[in-house]
Amino acid sequence: MANLTLYELEGCPYCAKVKDKLAELDLAYDSVMVPSSHDQRDEVKEVSGQTGVPVLVDEEHGVEGMPESDDIVEYLEETYGDSAS
Repeated sequence: MANLTLYELEGCPYCAKVKDKLAELDLAYDSVMVPSSHDQRDEVKEVSGQTGVPVLVDEEHGVEGMPESDDIVEYLEETYGDSAS
């Protein structure tokens, strides 16, 4: 089972895109809801170096804080999708 954590914000369309991919691949993950104010997103900044969401952490594969929904979706497909080795 994957050891995934997704930092997300309620109503964020980019987060929804990542959550859709996680559901499509039937991956379990922990969700961390972040404050709506960028000034209060210290935990996300510590993990990824920036305050935007979504951010994915995949401890099993050494991913400590991947930002950008398109990059995350591509990573999940490559790592956990049908073509993953």
